[in-house]
Parts: sequence; C-alpha cells; structure tokens
Amino acid sequence: MRPVKNRICLWYDGDAEEAARFYASLFPDSAVGAVHRAPADYPAGKEGDVLTVEFRVMGIPCLGLNGGPGVSHNWAFSFQVATQDQAETDRYWHAIIDHGGQASECGWCQDKWGISWQITPQVLTEAISDPDPEAARRAFEAMMQMDKIDIATIEAARRSE
Repeated sequence: MRPVKNRICLWYDGDAEEAARFYASLFPDSAVGAVHRAPADYPAGKEGDVLTVEFRVMGIPCLGLNGGPGVSHNWAFSFQVATQDQAETDRYWHAIIDHGGQASECGWCQDKWGISWQITPQVLTEAISDPDPEAARRAFEAMMQMDKIDIATIEAARRSE
C-alpha cells in the first residue's frame, strides 16, 4: 500500500490483524498491507506483538491499532456498504453477524470487534429520497421495522402495496 495523508484509525484489543484479514476476505477493493510489530513493550502488549496493521476496506485506507482493552466503539462511526441486490445485502449482513457480530435495526449491525456497519441497498437510498414524499415516507416507515433490509418490502412500500 502506498503512504496516505489521511486514513481511519480503528482501535482493537490485540486482534487488529484478524479484523483486517476478515474485512479483506469479505469486501471488494480491500486488502491487508503492512503489519507493524511493537519495537518495545507497551501498556497493551509486548515487544514483537502486532501493534498496527495497514489495510483497506472498499478502497478506504485504514489503520488497525492494537491499543488494548477499555476503548469501545460506538454507533457514531460506521462503514456504510451500498449493495446492489438482496443477495449481496444478505451475504454481507450474514458474514458480519455469523462471524460473531450482532444485528441491529434499519440495516445496521456490529462486527465481533464492535465496529458498526450499515448494509444499505441502493434501492433503500433511492426510495427514501423519492421525489414523492408519500412514497419516501412509506419506504422509510417500512425500513424502521427491519433489522436486515428486505428490498422487496421496501419496493412494495414505495409503490404502496
């Protein structure tokens, strides 16, 4: 990976490399780059432990920092993944949930490391932006009842079926 001026730094408790490899295996345009080991002991680890991992998630440069326990991720930060169809939506959703993650509402979930993901079908984005305010409202209200987004239900609500 080439040097970048700006990237997202994500805090992990010793498993940044595992997380980076999981993301790289799941999403297109994702890869693990350099793995840096601690040159000396530090509060969360020992000399030689993985300290940071450079990786890319869907083209976004990231740095995984094994900073140790006590720092939790929250919903204020999330990756939003735009999906093209139900199969892609299901694949990403279940990969995250079935790998120790946790489901939430409206297309949101958290991976086993506490990172939040919005698995958002393009159909949903278009529906809640519909120029017809009633169609947008119906689609939005349908979404509010879901965990994983069901595209057929969103489309039916938009059409008022």
